[in-house]
Amino acid sequence: MCTHATPCPTAESPDGEAAIVVAAHPELGWSLLCNGLLVFDDTGALLPDGSIVAPHRPQLVLA
Repeated sequence: MCTHATPCPTAESPDGEAAIVVAAHPELGWSLLCNGLLVFDDTGALLPDGSIVAPHRPQLVLA
């Protein structure tokens, strides 16, 4: 889906969230990237095929 001169990473690649935002709805907590990835504020995502990517926030370690 990406038509940029330097293509963005695919939705399935590990760096897929580095793609350019084409639609943002921060009031609803999500953004659509040019590679078709739908990312949520809780760090979860939906791949273009409907597969779920679980939230991947860093874990807080208390010392």
